[in-house]
Amino acid sequence: MSDHFQLVSQFKPAGDQPTAIKQLEEGLEAGLAHQTLLGATGTGKTFTMANIISDLNRPTIIMAHNKTLAAQLYGEMKEFFPNNAVEYFVSYYDYYQPEAYVVSSDTFIEKDASINEHIEQMRLSATKALLERRDTIIVASVSAIYGLGDPQSYMKMMLLLKVGEKVDQRDMLRRLAEIQYTRNDIDFGRGTYRVRGEVVDIFPAESDTFAVRVEMFDDEIERLSIFDPLTGAIEKHIVRATIYPKTHYVTPRDKILGAIEKIKEELKERRAQLLSVNKLVEEQRVAQRTQYDIEMMTELGYCSGIENYSRYLSGRTPGDPPPTLLDYLPDDALMIIDESHVTVSQIGAMYKGDRSRKENLVEYGFRMPSAMDNRPLRFEEFEAIAPQTIYVSATPGDFELERSAGEVAEQVIRPTGLLDPLIEVRPVGDQVDDLLSEIYKSVEKGERVLVTTLTKRMSEDLTDYLSEHNVKVRYLHSDIDTVERVEIIRDLRAGVFDVLVGINLLREGLDMPEVALVAILDADKEGFLRSARSLIQTIGRAARHLDGRAILYGDKVTKSMAKAIEETERRREIQHAYNIEHGIEPQALIKKITDIMDVGEEAAPKDNLKLIRKESKKVLSAKEIAVQIKQLETKMHAYASDLEFEKAGSVRDEIHELQQQLIN
Repeated sequence: MSDHFQLVSQFKPAGDQPTAIKQLEEGLEAGLAHQTLLGATGTGKTFTMANIISDLNRPTIIMAHNKTLAAQLYGEMKEFFPNNAVEYFVSYYDYYQPEAYVVSSDTFIEKDASINEHIEQMRLSATKALLERRDTIIVASVSAIYGLGDPQSYMKMMLLLKVGEKVDQRDMLRRLAEIQYTRNDIDFGRGTYRVRGEVVDIFPAESDTFAVRVEMFDDEIERLSIFDPLTGAIEKHIVRATIYPKTHYVTPRDKILGAIEKIKEELKERRAQLLSVNKLVEEQRVAQRTQYDIEMMTELGYCSGIENYSRYLSGRTPGDPPPTLLDYLPDDALMIIDESHVTVSQIGAMYKGDRSRKENLVEYGFRMPSAMDNRPLRFEEFEAIAPQTIYVSATPGDFELERSAGEVAEQVIRPTGLLDPLIEVRPVGDQVDDLLSEIYKSVEKGERVLVTTLTKRMSEDLTDYLSEHNVKVRYLHSDIDTVERVEIIRDLRAGVFDVLVGINLLREGLDMPEVALVAILDADKEGFLRSARSLIQTIGRAARHLDGRAILYGDKVTKSMAKAIEETERRREIQHAYNIEHGIEPQALIKKITDIMDVGEEAAPKDNLKLIRKESKKVLSAKEIAVQIKQLETKMHAYASDLEFEKAGSVRDEIHELQQQLIN
């Protein structure tokens, strides 16, 4: 463990990276709250971020707008900082159906969710790293603005163990139960403990690779050890250990009892209010549901949907913002918002969507009004709590530019010397036939092609047409889940097929150096999908190829097209001038084709992964992967029980591979 970031890379900042790094670092040290990094596609924005983090040595949260991009950033940061704490914090639901009430059909939909245990462990690991280390980078999705357990309650519930400390074993086991660990002497897994005489083994909730052994002599802790829960091998002896709660929502008993009294008061007021307007069904409904929850909390310390009472559990007043991951950040933390032109608007939209659903639940007696305070942050609350921020985008939005007040660091030079794509505008009339001939030329040269259309129907028809003309083509649409999407992109890069057709799924965060041609059909139809920002982002998909070019099909040049063409040509001129001045010959970018799903983990031995590699060719749903993991875990424990540790280790590697798929 180190207090300092150690950036590991064979490269040094090049092109205009040093200028951008210096400008942003000076701004941060001068106390600027908002800055923007305008970085063209392929200019090494992630490497610039890594250098800033390393130089300033401050805990950092990087926010991305979806799990795929977050996984890609997580993998890259793990490679840059192998000796530091790089953590991953995204939604832990594989499947989530929030409770809702449909008025028109008088239908109440119960909350239904499937939690991904591996991501839950990574979330717990992320908050632990923030509380224990300064050399921490958290890569997060917008889940970071959703309510999380109160940091003060969470820290208050930690169990601290020290060699030589006097402690009654029964007291220690009671404390473990309070932080929601369960005793299981047979199936020893995450968030459980087992007792063998005077030895207590604890499997921390935030770990998937080690457990803690507490050896006692009478009422004194004689020895603490870290051991491998699979083989039982002792890895090292330690002087002290901190056991973190199994969930972020754990609350001290006295707080729960205090909250129950306040819940009862609100229930009394709410029932009177509903009766006064003759809402008898709603009054009965809210009384029945809330009284059941109160009984559960009194007996067990928690209930299903306990987050709806978070206002009382964290001691907030009505309307106060909920505690979130941002509350766990230290005062001098740094925030980087990647692809900010999308992520910022997504942060703003979360609160409105959540509120409209909750209003129905409250109005019809399924929840009490205090449930409205179990919500994501409002945008102004997010801004108030956010630390110093750098917005990163190839096309920053008006909000970022306005907040940065001119503090924009531009990064348009690629270290490889590659120029922005050449752009041609061609008529719409024969766009499909013209595109087909361009595809034939590109495929002959071993290049890949991206095609964007305006509608799902057109994408489907175009895919069928190209397929009939012997083009190896795939269609990327919104119904395809994250895992399959990553598989498709990998297959395109590997040459399994040559052309990828889509609508607006081909813009941000996709790294495909083999793509030489981007074709934008109906580019002259003004709108969201053909705005200047969308066009620049889409054109940028060909910027990593030596012969990158873009064809815009349109009968007229719209304002958006003109702006996109002008910006691309401006960047080309700057890049070309820099290459001439420094004698740089543009070089093709050769990037290893790996699976984003590996997210920075070391590859397991190939022999161990034969089965799983074979399986990964067949795209599995999240549910199928979860079932497969459960089956493999049973197999692993059986091998371990029979002392066949090599086989158990091999199965564990397969489980890790599947868990990386579930991360996405």
